[in-house]
Amino acid sequence: MAAVIYEHDTSFCMADAVGAAGLSPEALQPWLDRTRPALGLLRQERADGSRPILALPERRDDLAVIHALVDQASRKFSDLVVLGTGGSSLGGQTLAALRAHPVPPATRAWLHFADNIDPHDYGVLIDGLDLANTLFIVISKSGATAETLTQFLIALDAASNAVGEESMRGCFVLITEPGDNPLRRLAARWKLPVFDHDPALGGRYAALSFVGLLPAMFAGVDAAAVRAGAGQALDIALGADDPADSPPALGAALSVALAAERGIGATVLMPYCDRLGAFAMWYRQLWAESLGKDGKGTTPIRAIGTVDQHSQLQLYLDGPADKLFTVITLDVAGSGRRVEPDLVAKDEALGFLSGRTIGDLMDAEQRATIQTLANEGRPVRIIRIEELDERRLGALMMHFMLETVIGGTLLGVDPYDQPAVEQGKILTRNYLAGEQTVSA
Repeated sequence: MAAVIYEHDTSFCMADAVGAAGLSPEALQPWLDRTRPALGLLRQERADGSRPILALPERRDDLAVIHALVDQASRKFSDLVVLGTGGSSLGGQTLAALRAHPVPPATRAWLHFADNIDPHDYGVLIDGLDLANTLFIVISKSGATAETLTQFLIALDAASNAVGEESMRGCFVLITEPGDNPLRRLAARWKLPVFDHDPALGGRYAALSFVGLLPAMFAGVDAAAVRAGAGQALDIALGADDPADSPPALGAALSVALAAERGIGATVLMPYCDRLGAFAMWYRQLWAESLGKDGKGTTPIRAIGTVDQHSQLQLYLDGPADKLFTVITLDVAGSGRRVEPDLVAKDEALGFLSGRTIGDLMDAEQRATIQTLANEGRPVRIIRIEELDERRLGALMMHFMLETVIGGTLLGVDPYDQPAVEQGKILTRNYLAGEQTVSA
């Protein structure tokens, strides 16, 4: 079995640690047993290659194509703009955050993710770009996402006006599924390069594909290491004989059991790491869109330590006892800049900071938050990683994709579709076409 690259500690979810809101081993075991069919199906799908998210960790052949595109574009462009929303953007944002810099290195372009259609912000972005030196990556699995198509058409017009139609063609790369769709038709009309989005791979599960890795590699992320870490997590999850030894199965069983047995209707993901802020947003979409169906599911909430200790912790500790907390910690003790003792020598109230690093403070606060939540009877699980790198981030992403899929099986819903959002898309088109008026 592959070496553990993260620690998954669920001891503070049990009744002996947090009291009535926790689970006894006897209450948890039936839910663990119900994960066995899901694990068996995942093993089968991995073996026969029928589920892309399970096959991607082993792939390396497609990385050469991405490397070539990145190498060529990095020499030509000063800015890279990703046009996409939801899963078409959040996976790339999550991975690119590993190499976030206030100012990009000399060999890297500025990386922008335009994932919303706020008229002000999108206008400021387009107006502020040197369009002759900007590459737009347009991502829509269906090729019919209204927000992305609108962003693209505006950018297409702006680039054409700035550099001319012939030069404009080198300023766009499109990613969409094969077949006839609006984005493909626009690509054909304007003779723009198109890469295939796997039609069997939903956007929110596409982070380890071309969709997430292309922008990530522009940021300098090692894509092979991301996939290697995902593969290690997959080996651990599917190699376990007992579901209790499979972290995603245990996580899914805990979450669904706490909802069913203890009325825990929300799940808070709280990483103590700014570079995991986009990861928490990616998780929020993954969990919500995959499992919120047929009146089932729990509500995912994004929080960031230590910031949300000052904005949300009062509610978490003293509000409704209806949340499961997942805290992701890093080994940060001793890291970062240090408070020089002579700066606080004359103030006893600041003595606890003397000689301490900013990492010492972060370490103390993440441990204190976990213990305080547990002391107040709030179920808390802890995911510990020594440091954040490509391998570990790939492992975390695979963990939560598997946990979501297994959770869908336990809830009796299909974790790969999103039928309810289609009504909103249809109404949006009707409103724009003037075919429907707003009603109460």
